Amino acid sequence: MSDPHPELLLFPAIEPYRSGMLAVDDLHTLYWEECGNPDGVPVLFLHGGPGGGLSPKHRRFFDPAHYRIVLFDQRGAGKSTPLGEFRNNTTQLLIADIERIRDMLAIDQWLVFGGSWGSTLALAYGEAHAGRCLGFVLRGIFLCTPPEIDWFINGIKWFMPEAHAAFAAPIPEAERGDLLRAYAKRLFCGDPAIYLAAARTWGRYEGRCLFLRPDPQAEEEFGSDTVSLGVGRLEAHYMLNNGFLEDDQLLRNVDRIRHLPAVIVQGRYDVLCPPRTAYRLHQAWPQAKLHVIADAGHAALEPGITAALVAATEQFKRQRRFD
Repeated sequence: MSDPHPELLLFPAIEPYRSGMLAVDDLHTLYWEECGNPDGVPVLFLHGGPGGGLSPKHRRFFDPAHYRIVLFDQRGAGKSTPLGEFRNNTTQLLIADIERIRDMLAIDQWLVFGGSWGSTLALAYGEAHAGRCLGFVLRGIFLCTPPEIDWFINGIKWFMPEAHAAFAAPIPEAERGDLLRAYAKRLFCGDPAIYLAAARTWGRYEGRCLFLRPDPQAEEEFGSDTVSLGVGRLEAHYMLNNGFLEDDQLLRNVDRIRHLPAVIVQGRYDVLCPPRTAYRLHQAWPQAKLHVIADAGHAALEPGITAALVAATEQFKRQRRFD
């Protein structure tokens, strides 16, 4: 019997009851939305990337009768403007944006839900503002450390050689010893023909590696101009700067959030964010519940991962903790 389609495991599709654009500086304006129950338990959804942006499916991990669901496109992502803008774009500024949104919406505390880069930002935000967090649901853990960045740029070739070869192919052989800087040179140049081509290749590379079973639609979506420009530029920007974090900062500061309930959902065959990082986080934070999904890669919309994430939000709804 085949696994159920992930969409069957989610709550029904919903539309925002309120949305808007929030100018956070002279350059960046953020798209935000609220869904579900205006009087419900607040939950913040943090998308991946950086630069990945929102999908309507992201609203559906939460019971809309119970949760007040807050989602936003981070700087340079999705409907936020300008798309792909890497200037004035750091982890510390994203944390400040989250607090600005929380203040704007008059929310005291919320559950924080994030996957991949969203898990990085969730941890960074929580460690900066633990008193504003009710708990965490984290997926596909990424701590933005140099070994993880090197894995993404170079190590994936051991599992996905065809995808990595296509990623390296546009770069002249003389520059392939430092693919990250070679891509940055192209992604941050002023010529749209050059930076869009580089972004598309970067996006397709990530899209090919998301799922345990290949998903051509994901590769096509990540290679589209609307997704790839944000993903390519901002991932390269953050990787060049080690996420604007000190070495292992998120593990060293985990004591600040140790008292809060947390669940970690990790695909066993996650090629983009290998399980060792989730294991390291769990070793530093054994109070968090770790669920390794035996038949999954990186994507939130793989049956086992989707089921575990929905189960986590349902358990928090009932008990305000994770067993």
